[in-house]
Amino acid sequence: MKKKFLKFCSDQKFQQNKKQLDVLDSLIKFQDNNSIFKKILFKFYKYEKKLGFYLHGGVGVGKTMILNFFFDNLNIPKQRKHFNEFMIEFHEFRHNFKHHKKDSSINSFVKNLKRKANLIYLDEFQVTNIVDAMILGKLFEALFKENIQILISSNIKIDDLYRDGLQREQFIPFINIIKIFCKEYELIVNQDYRKSEISKLERFFYPISDEVFFQASSIFREISKGKTNKPKNITVKGRNFVIKNYFEGLARFNFNDLCGVPIGAEDYIKIANNCNFILIDNVPDFGDENVDKQQRFITLIDILYEKKIPIMVTANFNYKNFNSSTKLNNSYKRTISRLFELTSPKFTINK
Repeated sequence: MKKKFLKFCSDQKFQQNKKQLDVLDSLIKFQDNNSIFKKILFKFYKYEKKLGFYLHGGVGVGKTMILNFFFDNLNIPKQRKHFNEFMIEFHEFRHNFKHHKKDSSINSFVKNLKRKANLIYLDEFQVTNIVDAMILGKLFEALFKENIQILISSNIKIDDLYRDGLQREQFIPFINIIKIFCKEYELIVNQDYRKSEISKLERFFYPISDEVFFQASSIFREISKGKTNKPKNITVKGRNFVIKNYFEGLARFNFNDLCGVPIGAEDYIKIANNCNFILIDNVPDFGDENVDKQQRFITLIDILYEKKIPIMVTANFNYKNFNSSTKLNNSYKRTISRLFELTSPKFTINK
């Protein structure tokens, strides 16, 4: 697999990095160990066997690229899920579960998953709400009990997950479980490869002014030429969300329409599934006074990045000089890096 990876890097014109190769070596060893253990009774090894590989590191160091390559080259039943999507599917399953015992619904969800995959890859793992925090311990305990392997990418080391969250003491059992069953590996590369591949931003305009608004509007008019503006109604669990400026897959939003209202990952996924280009106007700079809006913006950009949706942005900050709420500072660095990529020539606009 290592030779294949080197060829992959060469073909894609990616820079080769020894620390990334070390991660790949550890992943190969992780999978080899699991293959050997399959022949041994799991109950004798439940505290030694590592069923999970938790890879964390800074923004743009290549975590997802390496795990994607490794995942794609595994010849076993497997599933890849953005963590937000995985948890949405889990909560929907529990909501629709016929029986009243909640623990039973967890086991049923996991057994259903086991029928489809021996390995689950969860990209962009982060815990931001108390509902997920309270349930993750039992969910992952059930996953490991079923001998399901898990790959995880995150910007946050295990001990710092849900660091300032409500009732964090109830989250500690999950941390203990994940540390028992997962190999934790930190990828340290002092470079953001997403930015190094791109010469300039072409669709990120700042600071907000009449001139900036005119530039963004001119580009949007050009790419939407010949398309009909017909508002799009999206329904998520009985909630209606209307995309007012919708031109056959091209959408334009004011920031507050997306992040100033109480919607979340499920809504953003549905929006992304109906769009192939999005313009977001009036993105503010952030601080402790608008932390809720910033959290929604982080979730939105994560989903647009996962769905590979090119965007255009008018903002009140420079991507090199931005502010953040104290709580979300580390997560927001990833968002800025992804904004850089999603507004770059690498993500072309499909008219």
